[in-house]
Amino acid sequence: LDVSMDMWSYFHTCLVSIWLHRFYIYSAVAFGISLWIVIQFTTTRTKRKQSHRNPTSSEGAADKLGNGYATPQAQEVRVAGVKIFYGSQTGTAKRFAKALAEAVTSLNLPVEVINMGDYDPEDGLAEEASSRNICVFLVATYTEGQPPESAAWFCKWLEEAANDFRVGKSFLQGLRYAVFGLGNSAYEDHYNTVGRRMDRWLWMLSASRIMTRAEGDCNVAQSKHGSIEADFEAWKAKFLTRLQALCKGEKKPCSGKCKKGKCKSSGKQSKECSDPEHGTSEHENTEAEELFETSSEEEAGGTDSVIDVEDLGNIVGHMKKAKVLLHCGYQLVYFVCQFLQAKLSHCLMIFAVFSGYKLIGSHSGVKLCRWTKSMLRGRGGCYKHTFYGIESHRCMEATPSLACANKCVFCWRHHTNPVGTEWRWKMDQPEVILQEAIENHQNMIKQFKGVSGVKAARLEEALAVKHCALSLVGEPIMYPHINRFVRLLHQHGISTFLVTNAQFPEEIRRLEPVTQLYVSVDASTKESLRRIDRPLFKDFWQRFLDSLKALAEK
Repeated sequence: LDVSMDMWSYFHTCLVSIWLHRFYIYSAVAFGISLWIVIQFTTTRTKRKQSHRNPTSSEGAADKLGNGYATPQAQEVRVAGVKIFYGSQTGTAKRFAKALAEAVTSLNLPVEVINMGDYDPEDGLAEEASSRNICVFLVATYTEGQPPESAAWFCKWLEEAANDFRVGKSFLQGLRYAVFGLGNSAYEDHYNTVGRRMDRWLWMLSASRIMTRAEGDCNVAQSKHGSIEADFEAWKAKFLTRLQALCKGEKKPCSGKCKKGKCKSSGKQSKECSDPEHGTSEHENTEAEELFETSSEEEAGGTDSVIDVEDLGNIVGHMKKAKVLLHCGYQLVYFVCQFLQAKLSHCLMIFAVFSGYKLIGSHSGVKLCRWTKSMLRGRGGCYKHTFYGIESHRCMEATPSLACANKCVFCWRHHTNPVGTEWRWKMDQPEVILQEAIENHQNMIKQFKGVSGVKAARLEEALAVKHCALSLVGEPIMYPHINRFVRLLHQHGISTFLVTNAQFPEEIRRLEPVTQLYVSVDASTKESLRRIDRPLFKDFWQRFLDSLKALAEK
């Protein structure tokens, strides 16, 4: 018994000692884990640098084992031809496009020069994603950072596709491209903004850049080569070298430091990515950096690269960080406005800028639907056309209330619109809202005049609105004068579809007849509704049930 007591006393003393010194033990474990992570990171980074500095050795090692598995022989990259797109106001980009076409022709490659104003990007670019062509974009920046008139629709479509959650982010995956921007650094606030934005939009749709974006400068005092023509010639030489390499099947991986569309290198100018495709010497890379700047290259390893399993965590991590930062940015803008006690109209103006809406007054908005654009080209319409014969090109998507009583997890506006349980904004009259909504809608329709693929007859018809979808965003039924607004629409021969989130049962009961009334049912139980819609009302579930009863009474 004494021996047992001694052993227990010893064991107890050890436990007490460990507990008293637990901070040092935790510190030692944390230091060990940190040291292991640093060693692993340094080793992986060294291996990547070695593989990037010796790209030619990859062919000889193709049959060797990698990560414990046999690596298949890399497929050669072939080039079927080159398509050169230009957007020009004064003719410089067009002249450069023709000069580049002549140079490409000398390489015995098919080449096509295309004016962006005569091209339908919605169908054409999707086809290029599955072809083996190289697409080159020569685009100028015009007044106030806007694209030339001939490239306006091309850029507008590309921007909307890149920012529309309904368009898959891999929409242009497989498209290989290069961008040369034309600008004047004397207008430093808008210098080459169109080329930079186009480069980023293409990246956002998963297109792969074959070389770093270049920028030509009309300002001879600041041009790196003395003139925009010299800038173009220098870039053209690099492009032709890269093109020949692609024809031979040569590939060069990214530096592996891609973050949010910016590929940073450790070269002389570490602002943005050097052009690693042009040789392997440090001198050549430095020269490329002096000539080129980039703002978007997330692809790790080029067009046909294979992502290693161990890299998936980093990629997913970057995506999650980007989404979190985007959401935080939206929330920060809104809360700063609230903190400064800014007027709601100021908050909504910021919201409208982020979302591409046309703001009406202090609480309403209008925006073109993608189906409206589709039907303008003679294509299909949305379900309203299929079910009810409503022509999508004559439909106006609007809302008299951008505010909402829910913060749904699936909200397509990232919760940038204001929220509230009651109306507390400065109220605009229904007549003003309707007049400005139709005017803004017509102005957006008129922008399609002359756009490739748009049918003139449908463009003319679209100016006369025949239907209004009160479902843009927010909670339209919150607007105190919703009945007057609906009556005005009907008086103008405009049918109405109204959507509500089932949190305002009394308003549903007081609502005068609309052409069609929708109540969104996002969940089937109280708990799931709380988690999915995140309503602001404490009695949200009873309001939800009462809304369904009110709908049944209609």
